[in-house]
Amino acid sequence: MTLLHLAIIAPFLFAILVPFLYKYFRKIHTGWFVLILPIVLFSYFVQFIDEMMDGNTIIQTAEWIPSLGINFTAYIDGLGLLFALLITGIGSLVVLYSIFYLAKEKEQLHHFYVYLLMFMGAMLGVVLSDNVIVLYTFWEFTSLSSFLLIGFWYTREKSRYGAQKSMMITIFGGLLMLGGFILLYLMTNTFSIREMISQVPAIMDDKLFVPALILILFGAFTKSAQFPFYIWLPDAMEAPTPVSAYLHSATMVKAGIYLVARFSPVFAGTAEWFWIVSAFGLFTMFWGSFNAVKQTDLKGILAFSTVSQLGMIMSMLGVGSAALVLDSVSDTYYSVAIVAAIFHLINHATFKGSLFMVVGIIDHETGTRDIRKLGGLMSFMPISFTISIIGAFSMAGLPPFNGFLSKEMFFTSMVRITELNILNLETLGLLFPIIAWIASIFTFIYSMIIVFKTFTGKFQPEKLKTKPHEAPIGMLISPIILASLVIIFFFFPSLLEYTIIEPAIASIIPGMLGADEKFHVHIQPWHGFNTELWMTIGVVLIGLLAFLMLSKWSGIYRFTPKKLTLNKGYDAAIRGLDKSSSTFTRFYMTGFIRDYLAYIFIFMIVIVGTSLVVKNGFSFNLRNTAPVGIYEAVLAAVMVIGTITVLFAKSRLTSIIALGSVGYSLSLFFVLFRAPDLALTQLCVETVSVALFLLCFYYLPELKKREKKLPFKLTNLIISLGVGAIVTLIGLAANSQRVSETISSYFIENSYELAGGKNMVNVILVDFRGFDTLFEITVLCIAALGIYGMIRLQAKKEGEE
Repeated sequence: MTLLHLAIIAPFLFAILVPFLYKYFRKIHTGWFVLILPIVLFSYFVQFIDEMMDGNTIIQTAEWIPSLGINFTAYIDGLGLLFALLITGIGSLVVLYSIFYLAKEKEQLHHFYVYLLMFMGAMLGVVLSDNVIVLYTFWEFTSLSSFLLIGFWYTREKSRYGAQKSMMITIFGGLLMLGGFILLYLMTNTFSIREMISQVPAIMDDKLFVPALILILFGAFTKSAQFPFYIWLPDAMEAPTPVSAYLHSATMVKAGIYLVARFSPVFAGTAEWFWIVSAFGLFTMFWGSFNAVKQTDLKGILAFSTVSQLGMIMSMLGVGSAALVLDSVSDTYYSVAIVAAIFHLINHATFKGSLFMVVGIIDHETGTRDIRKLGGLMSFMPISFTISIIGAFSMAGLPPFNGFLSKEMFFTSMVRITELNILNLETLGLLFPIIAWIASIFTFIYSMIIVFKTFTGKFQPEKLKTKPHEAPIGMLISPIILASLVIIFFFFPSLLEYTIIEPAIASIIPGMLGADEKFHVHIQPWHGFNTELWMTIGVVLIGLLAFLMLSKWSGIYRFTPKKLTLNKGYDAAIRGLDKSSSTFTRFYMTGFIRDYLAYIFIFMIVIVGTSLVVKNGFSFNLRNTAPVGIYEAVLAAVMVIGTITVLFAKSRLTSIIALGSVGYSLSLFFVLFRAPDLALTQLCVETVSVALFLLCFYYLPELKKREKKLPFKLTNLIISLGVGAIVTLIGLAANSQRVSETISSYFIENSYELAGGKNMVNVILVDFRGFDTLFEITVLCIAALGIYGMIRLQAKKEGEE
């Protein structure tokens, strides 16, 4: 276990300590202890920036299941480092914010921080794992921990609903993604992402290439809330604001973006990847921005804005892949599309994180997030107002904020895509800048709504639960830092160009354009009066006009069908699943053990019998089988007669005697087969069993004649004969088709020499299978302790009475 592995699992280890810190340091907010960890991890990952700038990568492996090729390989390159810095950096600010947002007297802080640390560790595992199975393990852990965080206020029905929806959708996508990983393994015979990238030419010619591509994109789209899977994100806003600021702006929803970027070297350059990623991304951007405008809850607006922004980033990753279809396309085009995606990913984390925190402050200080009740808060909350302007204007793509730079690059990539004469882009490509431009207009509108519907206009104190006032400085520190970065990255983009963005792009390009090629990222705010600038001016003018006339045209939202929505479809599917599962469960859960045994035996007959037929298992070789003597035949007949007598006996005593005859006959078989120790054991067990039956004779139920339908008896007869036949055939087939030498010769030769015992059976139980015997004894001890505890409890209860 290396220091890098320790950094990944450190949040899980620290989570173990949180309940003790909460219990023994009640006077100190638990968040102060938790804050130390993300700060230390952020400082640790910062030291890798220089190495990433030099083009190096860090690979450290800890063996897990080496026989299956599954090892915990921690891998840091530019892309992984970018996400690690976001996870720990934004995580530090979120923990600091939560200290002042969550009151230690009212909230179960130990639960909150345990869940938060679990999520942080899971995200680090996702972005720093080279093995896809390890990546998947952490991926599903993010779904589980986010479920706990979203449902933190579990007494609220909406919180439980949102948590369940997020987990159902993201885990569904994760399972499909696992299928894609398995297909990649079948094509490459490796679970390593780096090794998969080295085999790209062979992968692209495989018939499993497209199915693997689609399955992996299912995982990415569900996690990053792409259409039509975005429906979980708005309902996840029921989580505490620190959770929303962390999961839904900078980390969890970016996991799908990471997955697409990480596997672009494998799948990009194909028409399927280009059209699926870019088309779904662009439509998600439009659909999210269009629906954000009609929301009345500030968190609802931010939720749909997050959907829109994620679609924007996803579309840029898809559009950038078109450059790989033609080798002649210049690096400049490629850098515009992909660099814009990576740059906007960083920008989105800054401005959206600050906006989520401001919305939390508004809710915390006014008691509502409903914009219909808000207004005129600018004079009461001037700092929050300033932060909102910075964040919202950056999201709208206005200067002098970092969102303007990445939005211009986004427009550039959408315009240049129309210049390519591939993949029918000369015709369908015209839709790309049009959809991007329309979606940007709606983005501008909801950005203005967030600021001006909240902080300007008429003040409505009668609709507020509390008198509004500015938040304490502790709650403002984190959003101020993020808002400051929004401005700093606009004026000094070089802080990111060579340190963060270029190494992140270099993590993708070597697998696509060749390891020897290298390009340089250069971001500048002014490119002259070009098409992109005129598009931005058009967005501002039309968006401003639409915002001022919002009441005139917002009625269009009434025409959207309320019953034919994806949310309604999800609810109907869940209800149908619940109803059908209940019906099916009632069908087989009858409450009778005989029915359960019948199901088990039927499946056994069908599955094992089918396997024997398909694999040609009915092949018998009886040459080495000992002949059946008269004694064996007589004993077998006695056992059959005794068994039948038990079934048809009308007397309890007759049944006990017949059952005993079966057991004693079996002990005689052991004598004939020269196993005296087994015979002695069987005699003792059978004697005790018969004695117990006789002791309980008075309490045994009387054997009354029961009226049963013939089909039921016939079914039992068929099942019993089938089980007997299958078991007999398995035994004969196994004895006839030995694939290796019997192990008995090994015990005969080595029992005395290795264990010093002449009784081979005893040596096997005590020495060769000592752990097996030890665990059996342990089980018996546990059962004895349980029985002893019940007896003591019953005696105590009777004594009290």
